[in-house]
Amino acid sequence: MTEHQQPAVKTGAKQWWGLAVLVLPSTLLFMMLTILFLAAPSMAADLGPTSTQMLWILDIYGFVMAGFLVAMGVLGDRVGKRLLMVIGAILFGAFSIVAALTTDPGMMIA
Repeated sequence: MTEHQQPAVKTGAKQWWGLAVLVLPSTLLFMMLTILFLAAPSMAADLGPTSTQMLWILDIYGFVMAGFLVAMGVLGDRVGKRLLMVIGAILFGAFSIVAALTTDPGMMIA
């Protein structure tokens, strides 16, 4: 029996740019999560949260991102992935600024 071999498909610049566009948000997500865990001692000193509040501050970010993964995939199919990505980037930046300026552990969790 002989096997049929598929011809090798060359990857062009368009595919590499597409990969870069898909990898960038993931890289930012994991970078922000790493920064959050590295900043935990400073946040604990500045905000003075209880241990339960500190646990929520550190874990809620991952929970929210995991929860949004499927929901935003469905929404992206309906309204458009580019529009949703731009809106998400703007909201992410705005909420990051608010989180950086907060002085209350409860507001940081929210």
